[in-house]
Amino acid sequence: MSGGLLVAGTTSDAGKSVVTAGICRWLSRKGVSVAPFKAQNMSLNSFVTREGAEIGRAQAMQAQAARVEPSALMNPVLLKPGGEKSSQVVLMGKPVGEMSARGYHGGRQQALLDTVVGCLQELRGTYDAVICEGAGSPAEINLRRTDIVNMGIARAARFPVVVVGDIDRGGVFASFFGTTALLSAADQELVAGYLVNKFRGDVSLLEPGLDMLHGLTGRRTYGVLPFQHGLGIDEEDGLRVSLRGAVRESVVAPPVGDDVLRVAVCAVPLMSNFTDVDALAAEPGVVVRFVDRAEELADADLVVVPGTRGTVRALAWLRERGLADALARRAAEGRPVLGICGGFQVLGEHIEDEVESRAGSVAGLGLLPVRVRFDREKTLARPVGEALGERVEGYEIHHGVAEVVGGEAFLDGCRVGEVWGTHWHGSLESDAFRRRFLTEVARAAGRRFVPAPDTSFAALREDQLDLLGDLIEEHADTDALLGLIENGTPTGLPFIAPGAPS
Repeated sequence: MSGGLLVAGTTSDAGKSVVTAGICRWLSRKGVSVAPFKAQNMSLNSFVTREGAEIGRAQAMQAQAARVEPSALMNPVLLKPGGEKSSQVVLMGKPVGEMSARGYHGGRQQALLDTVVGCLQELRGTYDAVICEGAGSPAEINLRRTDIVNMGIARAARFPVVVVGDIDRGGVFASFFGTTALLSAADQELVAGYLVNKFRGDVSLLEPGLDMLHGLTGRRTYGVLPFQHGLGIDEEDGLRVSLRGAVRESVVAPPVGDDVLRVAVCAVPLMSNFTDVDALAAEPGVVVRFVDRAEELADADLVVVPGTRGTVRALAWLRERGLADALARRAAEGRPVLGICGGFQVLGEHIEDEVESRAGSVAGLGLLPVRVRFDREKTLARPVGEALGERVEGYEIHHGVAEVVGGEAFLDGCRVGEVWGTHWHGSLESDAFRRRFLTEVARAAGRRFVPAPDTSFAALREDQLDLLGDLIEEHADTDALLGLIENGTPTGLPFIAPGAPS
């Protein structure tokens, strides 16, 4: 096999990441050497590869689905929002500066297109197949001339395109038709057909509509994927994540001990890598919820202050909402608090920031003996160490440099009483360490909670990826998808007017 495919979507969150990962896992099962690719990703959830490059966590997850090591080639452009109108641009895994949306789309696209096409060509020379994920919708006609992630990369690579639509939102037939009709004739030539996602009910009731869609567009539907609960894959995110009331509950098994353990995660602005708490939610008897009010911390056994792309902004937000005072009361009472990356920084005594917020000197919450200075160089690392007598692996993504001036050492951060802080993302995925940490939390909280002795976060993640592969294998026309990947888009597909100018 040799070839590729672009998975586009009628909208953001249509299911492109899930479908891309599912196709990667399905092909890997067949013995195909496959790699994921997303030319440009906008996300605050990122990962550090072994060579020290920062890429989107969704592409790292897709690489795991493909059973290959993630690399910067798989996500050459990453945009990390830092405000309403600007983002940090990460090129080939390294930050190259802040840029407004207008500035980003205003003149660098040809150079970026050359870079992403070069990355794609290198992947095609290494793997049997490359499964590309688009971004947003290919029918964003206002951005088509500067597009490097949807039809721009499909045209450059001559890849067939399958458009995914979320039927759970409604209007999927109009979305499929409208998405295709808004494309230029040259772009429409590459659109092979459609994939329905998140369907609930009897597929036979949907089939007349699929037949009518085929009659209207000349393009077939390559599968109807059922709505699947419990897909705990790493997510992309937008500029703001609104998680009030969102709860991630362990569904693996009932608690081992007599009590559950309640974890409250402060939903700070520009929250990054909130996937850090997924390993906690995977533990039987641990309930994780995201909160934004001080009273929601009252019954929490552990409060997590997560990473953020806006440390000073998050600090102000905590103070405005009374969460800062609530955290101080918890620390004084000996009730557990964990700060990760930006959350670790806000727990310190002092922040000097002329880089991220340019706010200068700012007083921290003073819960940890730490002084933070923001450096223009970003720390990107994959540290390995020990804490609580157990081996720990993690990854670091931060501009803030922490000077620890007291307390007990903890994962290159520190601990004072029951307040813990570290720059290490992903540390809770180390099973033995997570169990020891939760045992400490339960002791301090006075809970009769016992961590399950055999929970493997890596195994649970593999189960999730296998579930994605099952969705493709059982509900998509895999023979037809193989034909697309190997042979490209069928010729002679009709043009649907009105098309947008190319």
